[in-house]
Amino acid sequence: MQTPELLLPAGDLDRMRTAYDFGADAVYAGQPRYSLRARNNDFKLENLKKGIDEAHARGKKLFVASNILPHNAKVKTYLADMEPVIAMKPDALIMADPGLIMMVREKWPEVPVHLSVQANTVNFAGVKFWKALGLTRIILSRELSLDEVEEIRQQCPDMELEVFVHGALCIAYSGRCLLSGYFNHRDPNQGTCTNACRWDYKVHDTFENDAGDAQVIQFDFKKAMDEANNAFASAGDTPRHPAADKVYLIEEASRPGELMPIMEDEHGTYIMNSKDLRAVEHIERLVKIGIDSLKIEGRTKSRYYVARTAQVYRQAIDDAVAGRPFNPALLADLDGLANRGYTDGFYQRHHSHETQNYLDGHSKSKQSQYVGEVLRITNGWAEVEVKNRFEIGDQIEIIHPRGNRIVKLEALRGKNGEPMQAAAGNGVVASIPLEPGFEGALIARVF
Repeated sequence: MQTPELLLPAGDLDRMRTAYDFGADAVYAGQPRYSLRARNNDFKLENLKKGIDEAHARGKKLFVASNILPHNAKVKTYLADMEPVIAMKPDALIMADPGLIMMVREKWPEVPVHLSVQANTVNFAGVKFWKALGLTRIILSRELSLDEVEEIRQQCPDMELEVFVHGALCIAYSGRCLLSGYFNHRDPNQGTCTNACRWDYKVHDTFENDAGDAQVIQFDFKKAMDEANNAFASAGDTPRHPAADKVYLIEEASRPGELMPIMEDEHGTYIMNSKDLRAVEHIERLVKIGIDSLKIEGRTKSRYYVARTAQVYRQAIDDAVAGRPFNPALLADLDGLANRGYTDGFYQRHHSHETQNYLDGHSKSKQSQYVGEVLRITNGWAEVEVKNRFEIGDQIEIIHPRGNRIVKLEALRGKNGEPMQAAAGNGVVASIPLEPGFEGALIARVF
């Protein structure tokens, strides 16, 4: 059985190294100007060269994301700006815009090009089209089911296919959201998304004035919804929820007075802030389908996120290839990451009772929180850069490429060696007992 590539995000060299240390076969990075991560992106030319050289020295791969949908100004500078990048010999370019792809294929036909998820490829005919143009891999749209992915694999056996298995989901169709551009004049497809879908919004009820315009009125939203739900429950076979035909106005917390309509039609409710993708339970099926690369999203996420996801999905892949059953405990490890709730997206519409049981049960069996990073170890004491509070008596997990372990914290020292009961939180430096060999380890509190 083919072992798929595990592909991790890298926002800087430290996160790239962490990804490799914890099991990634490849990472993707991008220049701020031409990728979809203009912020929190440390891969300017010098660091990009270091990253590619380090990756190749380790026998790993590094792909350069160049997947914006550019306006004319960026098209004019693109080839000149890419000259030094191509000279570094990245393992592939990840691209979305047909015009830029045409330009790269004409100037550097030897450079492998992977089609970005931004191109929204959802069928085997599209895969065949891009193969005919010389592309070597297609990153399939997130909006596909497992059955659709399998059919594309069967119809296109000689094209590399990549799918996302973990990370943030776009509230729009994979990267085509207008909210950030509308509010902040920062366009998602130019790499400057402000994640407006995740802001804190309030809901206001409305009435129509004589001109037919929706006007805001103050009301208790929870009470109104409870009343609507009670009415719906007693309405027998009523096909529509009583609240479904109302127009509501939403208000974002930092923009008081800017009211926007939100409504529901026969297709469903239009909401914002999607849950995060977690498809670790589908790795076995994706391996059997023959997917070439399993991708994790999150170039702006922490080292802890990179380490934990790499470690979990590495184990899931290795188990699947070896024929071992899925280990539900992996779900709990991922629950310790900051998330907005998990979903397996469009992969599976309906879960079996067996699947639902382990999704619910094991996800809650072990909760953890990232609390620090080991900077150095001296005389049996590890200096920890604290991220969140922990204290004596806590169960802590030492997360390291050589293996994880959970211990009870028996002692804690401050910056100057003084005894401490608790490390208060972000910005504090503390020391814990730990033998050499765990430099760079990440620390999580287990509860």
